[in-house]
Amino acid sequence: MRSRPLLAFICTATFLVYLDTSITPVALPDIRADVGGGTTAGQWLLDAYTLAFACLLLTAGSLGDRLGRRNVLALGIAGFTAASAGCALAPDTGTLIAARAAQGVFAAAIVPLSLAVTSGLFDDARQRARAIGIWGGTSGVALALGPLLGGLLVQTAGWRSMFWINIPIGLVALTGLLATMPPAPPSGAARRVDVLGQLLFTGGGAALTFVAIEGRALGWLSAPVLGLCAVAVVALGLFCWWESRTPEPMLPPGLLRIPTVAIACTVNFLGLLGLYAVLFLLTTHLQGALGLSALQTGLRFVTLFGCLAVAAVAASSVVARWGTRRTMVTGLVCVAAGLAGLALVETGVGYPGYAWALLLLGAGVPLSSGVVAIQAMMGDVPPRLAGTASGTVNTFRQFGAVLGVALAGILSPERGGTVHAMHRTFLATAVAAALAAALTAVVLPAGSAARRPVETNGVGDRDGARGHDEIGERAHTRD
Repeated sequence: MRSRPLLAFICTATFLVYLDTSITPVALPDIRADVGGGTTAGQWLLDAYTLAFACLLLTAGSLGDRLGRRNVLALGIAGFTAASAGCALAPDTGTLIAARAAQGVFAAAIVPLSLAVTSGLFDDARQRARAIGIWGGTSGVALALGPLLGGLLVQTAGWRSMFWINIPIGLVALTGLLATMPPAPPSGAARRVDVLGQLLFTGGGAALTFVAIEGRALGWLSAPVLGLCAVAVVALGLFCWWESRTPEPMLPPGLLRIPTVAIACTVNFLGLLGLYAVLFLLTTHLQGALGLSALQTGLRFVTLFGCLAVAAVAASSVVARWGTRRTMVTGLVCVAAGLAGLALVETGVGYPGYAWALLLLGAGVPLSSGVVAIQAMMGDVPPRLAGTASGTVNTFRQFGAVLGVALAGILSPERGGTVHAMHRTFLATAVAAALAAALTAVVLPAGSAARRPVETNGVGDRDGARGHDEIGERAHTRD
């Protein structure tokens, strides 16, 4: 295996996924003006991607073990590239939303497996850490570049160009991967895919998201909303029942009874809850109420994503100096202060008056969630469940993004092309982040840090029964 070239192509695929995470929001007004859609269309264009991503993260690792990581990773890159072409060619909003969901499905294969492959490229611990750092830096650069590149493309070539640009990048990544990564037999110890659990989890998550986004428009007591509420409750209830009985669950129930795991999941959920609400609301406000162009909007978001990328790279050094609890609490306080500060936007203050809030939010998200939160729990997680635990945390992270956009529509609905009472959403998510900071300070042990290498590949344990039993012994363990 040619490690360095392969790392370059893996990072290219990762760049593609994270670029589409931050490039799309600035184009929402232009997309709706071109292909139409109701007041919730913008929310679905963001949430279709993140919902599919969130629902399939836990299964992607198991599929990689059973079918071969090279095969599943190549399928993910090819599928993402094809779905991008579907987005660019979409004639209407419904088709575009479906294509965005397809992007999320294949992104769920690319992200965890690309990191899993990266982690195994080098035997030397220092080289391995450097490779993972490059992988993480690539995602940070993509996030920071997305708003600016998106604004530039929308203004000069139209919103469809944002998706056309994925085609050559995806083809380079796919061709390079197939040329540099030799086929390998599937793992003999691979877990079975929890098909029923996956179907129940996806169905319940999709029904809940539909209710959260469309409930206000259809009426909270309308038949479709009440019916899908029932579907969500039944599906998620059956999911919990099934996971407690199947020998190889996609989400072992006892995992969330470990206090540090519960904290990591909560913090990751709340971290993206506020971030994605800001992306949706601020884009609509800047272009709808203030009449800014997509490029001008993208330039304002560079402050947020640029700081997020820098903080993500610096997070490991901060943890080494402060410890995970202090780092996470500081990050959550920054998130809360940044979200509260963004309430000033509605008063008519200019960009310099709220840029500091974007900086705080950008710094706080990676310092409180992501790998930092995963490090906080790894000392209490059985080694066989390290992959499942990190996949669970990342799933909560993506669902935070999904419900953040939905919450923005509930608390700050659109009126006349802009949003009404943005401060409600910003203040509500600020309070949630502040509560998470208090909870982290109380529950997370002082000086806590990972006592084994962190795996963030979302791959489940290879011995489900033994790992499942071992959870009970650690469920209430502290440092």
